Amino acid sequence: MDSERAHPQSVSVELSGCSKEDARVVFDALCACYDSDRCAGEAPRDFDEVRPTVWLGTFDVAGTHGAECGPTRLGASVTADVQGGYWAIDRFRTTLDSLFTVQDLCTASGDQERELHVRLETR
Repeated sequence: MDSERAHPQSVSVELSGCSKEDARVVFDALCACYDSDRCAGEAPRDFDEVRPTVWLGTFDVAGTHGAECGPTRLGASVTADVQGGYWAIDRFRTTLDSLFTVQDLCTASGDQERELHVRLETR
């Protein structure tokens, strides 16, 4: 780890309990704010018509893209599980609050990581 990266700067996000369209909206909004392993506009796909699908993405919160970040409309609520270092989670949560109405469902804190389980809704 170099001296400029004194803390973990990425978070992993799992989306569930939503349509693939709402998953795309969430990931597109987050990609507008941060670099990600997901391409902007990449459409999530359902792989099974019966079993629920979980969509995954990793976001680097070290820098933001800026002006493109703003409130986003969802068709229905989305459940998100977010995991990362304390600094990264705090920064990511601030971004989530600027994009969506965020309801905390539960949190878990470890020695070096924190997990959030939240419900995202249109602001």
